[in-house]
Parts: sequence; C-alpha cells; structure tokens
Amino acid sequence: MRRPVIAGNWKMHGSRAGNADLVAPIVEAVRGGLPCEVLVFPPYVFLPQVLEQAADSGLGVGAQNVSDRSSGAYTGEVSAAMLADVGASHVLVGHSERRALYGEDDATVAAKFAAALSAGLTPILCVGETRDERESGRTESVVARQLAAVIEAVGARDLGRGLLAYEPVWAIGTGLTATPEQAQAVHAFLREEIARRDATIGNSLRILYGGSVKADNAATLFACEDVDGGLVGGASLKPEEFLAICRAAA
Repeated sequence: MRRPVIAGNWKMHGSRAGNADLVAPIVEAVRGGLPCEVLVFPPYVFLPQVLEQAADSGLGVGAQNVSDRSSGAYTGEVSAAMLADVGASHVLVGHSERRALYGEDDATVAAKFAAALSAGLTPILCVGETRDERESGRTESVVARQLAAVIEAVGARDLGRGLLAYEPVWAIGTGLTATPEQAQAVHAFLREEIARRDATIGNSLRILYGGSVKADNAATLFACEDVDGGLVGGASLKPEEFLAICRAAA
C-alpha cells in the first residue's frame, strides 16, 4: 500500500515570525500522528529556521528549486549538495511556475531531477498541462513528454527514488480544481506510462495531485485509486486547513 504524502509549497511567502506560528501546530500534529507523510517547502532563506523547528518531529522539509549544476560561477543558484548539507530532504523539480516564468524546459528539469538524486535528495517531479493544452486534447501527450524526459535521463528505476505530482496549470491559483474523475484519469495514465517501463515502479510510485487542493475537496480527490496525496499551495499557509487536508488522507 502506498503511504499518502501531503506537501505544502509556500512559494514566495513567509517571515521568521510567521513561520514559527505556521510550523508549530504542524509539528505538534505530526508528532501526535497523522495518516500521511507531511512535507513543507519554504523559500530558501527560511530553510535553516524551519529545519530547526521541525527537528526530530518527522516533518520533512524541502526546497522549492535546485540548480542542475553541482558548483561553479552560477550566481544566485543553489546546488543539491548545498540543500542536503543544510538538512533538506526533498526538492520540487519542474513546478509549472518554474517552467512558465523562468523558461525551464524538459531537459533542464530532467537534469535537476538527476542532480537531486545524486545528492541524496528526494525530488518531486511536477508535470501538467495548460488550459489550452487540455482544451485541445493534448493533456496526455504533454504529461507523457514531461515524464519521458526524466525517465530517459535517469531510468524508470531511479524515477522511483522520487515522487511525481500532477498539477494541471489551469487549476493553480485560479480557484478551479480538476474533478476527481479528471485527476484520476491523468494519474492512471501516468502510472501506466511508468509501468510500461517498469511494472514495479509503476505500481509503487506515489503520485500527488496539485491544483487548488483545499480542506473541502481533499477527501474526494484522495479517495481516487491513483491519487496518493496532494501538493498544496495557498492552503498550506493556513495551519488548520493544511492539517485538515492531511487528515483527509486517511
């Protein structure tokens, strides 16, 4: 059985004072027992603070981005080894905002996934289609292409060392959410694409849904056979709602 994962992506939000109030109830709940693995992804500058607050609690802390380079003259970049050195356990790779706003293509995303693995991090590969791509019937071809780039770079077996997140771009920050049927259809397709290369990995890889996950829709999304949790955006900044989503993973 695949254990659910709930990951909170804070994006470019937070402050030292605010983070302390946000993390404390999550740490308390994780220590008390939740039906899922819980991860949070603060901005780079807050990683040490959140890692210290989460120490020995079972709450995983990851980064929102990583360089595909190991070191060198790349001002402003942060390597996977640096993230591992400060204690991060996970990293987001290929988030739709990185692809759309910063021009990250499939090859760059694949290189970042490989770099994360090489440093011992667990990457979460994000794939998803825009509204135009969905309306023109290209959802499967788009996510298959994004997934294939990583499989070609690291192989299906090493893909299984990470996680996968389906985030329909048209449902991020728009208030729209894929129906459970839409989410399940894409998750099942992704699982089948992986299983064609490696049936064991296809069955075991955890695939998260990310696209306006909230407390009031989480349970119906997580009830889908191939939805193994959520990549949560805005709701992860509200401890009570985020924990309600975590509990819905039961």
